[in-house]
Amino acid sequence: LAIEGIREELRERVRELRQQGKLLEAQRLEQRTLFDLEMLSELGYCKGIENYSRHLTGRLPGEPPPTLLDYMPDDALIFIDESHVTIPQLQGMYHGDRSRKETLVEHGFRLPSALDNRPLKFEEFEERVSQVVYVSATPGDYELEKAQGHVAEQIIRPTGLTDPEVEVRPASNQVEDLLGEIRERARKGERVLVTTLTKRMAEDLTDYYREMGVRARYMHSEVDTLERVEIIRDLRLGKFDCLIGINLLREGLDIPEVSLVAILDADKEGFLRSERALIQTFGRAARNVNGRVILYADTITQSMARAIQETERRRRIQAEYNRLNGITPETVKKQITDLLSSIYEADYWTVPVVRELEAEYLSPQELLQRISELKRQMKEAASRLEFERAAELRDRIKALEELFLQHDVPVEERRVSPRKKRRRAHPFR
Repeated sequence: LAIEGIREELRERVRELRQQGKLLEAQRLEQRTLFDLEMLSELGYCKGIENYSRHLTGRLPGEPPPTLLDYMPDDALIFIDESHVTIPQLQGMYHGDRSRKETLVEHGFRLPSALDNRPLKFEEFEERVSQVVYVSATPGDYELEKAQGHVAEQIIRPTGLTDPEVEVRPASNQVEDLLGEIRERARKGERVLVTTLTKRMAEDLTDYYREMGVRARYMHSEVDTLERVEIIRDLRLGKFDCLIGINLLREGLDIPEVSLVAILDADKEGFLRSERALIQTFGRAARNVNGRVILYADTITQSMARAIQETERRRRIQAEYNRLNGITPETVKKQITDLLSSIYEADYWTVPVVRELEAEYLSPQELLQRISELKRQMKEAASRLEFERAAELRDRIKALEELFLQHDVPVEERRVSPRKKRRRAHPFR
């Protein structure tokens, strides 16, 4: 039945495309779909089989797809963590998916039924959940409206730590002023997080501080996933003192060693400097007893004022609780775990294949080719968030690189070239 339904839809769609004069799209769709049908008939599956899910499940056009929520009891209690971010994502999932697939359908890459292989619309999601607890340090308007006044605050921390002190300083001399603050924290063995508005400024500021003798690194969306994990771990271990970024320093970045969060150009009103974004950023300094936030701004915006006011309210509540109960605040103690630890330290270790053991018999050129291939596989594994696989490949690369260095190869013939560093004038001089 499913295959017959797909064939019927294909005939109708090809006829429609030819009537519109889209002969290339019609041919592309026909070839692709007929190949998929042959695979389904012979093997029972095909690449992209999910795009035929409407026919395979017998749903009507436009009907919502089955999800995990359908298997939960009607009175199930749903917890939505970081709801101020999760709710907007749920609201936008359907529209983003629809926009992408409409393009595929229009150009003959998929049948129109592929549009029904989609996320739930937000209204459909709301119909399927009856009891919801929204968890967030900065709940959005939607959550507050749904709560109808039933809001439970969990401000008291068992460690006695209060929200960090917030100070506003002029932005005219922010780079040099921050340089002194970073050096002071570095002498105490503490760490600093700095937020900028652009990737370019994050990179330029990092280069400038390095030239000034500060151990600094940057992190933004162009940094590989695998490298981000290593950067965070190196910051905690004290291999450098200052991490500069944009929007990656908000939710979920739990680094107890950070005692200072600096927000540059804090008066530039917008998403990255909204009330909720500022409060989330303040929270990165709330794990350390010496936690402090510096906002560099020439004017105090409404978002800044509300964020500072809310932070001070929470500080007063925690301070009063500490006074009444005789609690002395202590910095959070958190073990530094190596997500990229060597496979030799793992509980289970895969015995190397014979091919790897025979690497010592390879020529230098063959070793370079093997290293290059493993690096490609490592990056692919990291992009799929398969960190264990990436770590295993990293260890194999290190072993091969050590073997390569044992060969007597002239430096000019070694094709492992360092990453080129961009040189440009610093705007901070």
